Amino acid sequence: MASSRLHKWDYRSNSAYFVTICTKGSRHFFGHVTKGQIQLSEIGKIAQEYWREIPKHFRYVDLDAFVIMPNHVHGIIIIDRPRRDVACNVSTKHHPSTAGDKRMSSISPKPGSLSTIIRSYKSAVTRDVRKIDPNFTWQARFHDQVIRDPEQHERIRQYILNNPTKWDEKQQ
Repeated sequence: MASSRLHKWDYRSNSAYFVTICTKGSRHFFGHVTKGQIQLSEIGKIAQEYWREIPKHFRYVDLDAFVIMPNHVHGIIIIDRPRRDVACNVSTKHHPSTAGDKRMSSISPKPGSLSTIIRSYKSAVTRDVRKIDPNFTWQARFHDQVIRDPEQHERIRQYILNNPTKWDEKQQ
């Protein structure tokens, strides 16, 4: 299956990223929406807490607007490394020596990349949520969009913040 990532984009690059992570089968693990307000379940509260903790685990990451919905998470993740660190962002411990190693290296998430951030988040949430519901599962992939200008950033921010108020309309 082809990647849904932006071709030739380095997802370690300084930028704002709009991310959507869904539960498998769109199951409503995180709560429900009542009168345009999200009412988080215990699982939803864990997902929210761990989202807020992302910058504690990734030094050059900031968060913008986000919302935990019944079956998905929307958020803006900002990667903002100082210039000197961006230039040195190619260090690896392992140097592939075979064609298979090179292929795996080329498709594996890079340290500090958006994929690594999301993989870590999903893993931490899954580990603790399965203590509550052993059937909890994320969709295998996530959706992302590189935010390219301030107007787009504001449109996406408003979309995220208003998502709960649109929930009842979407569910009909």
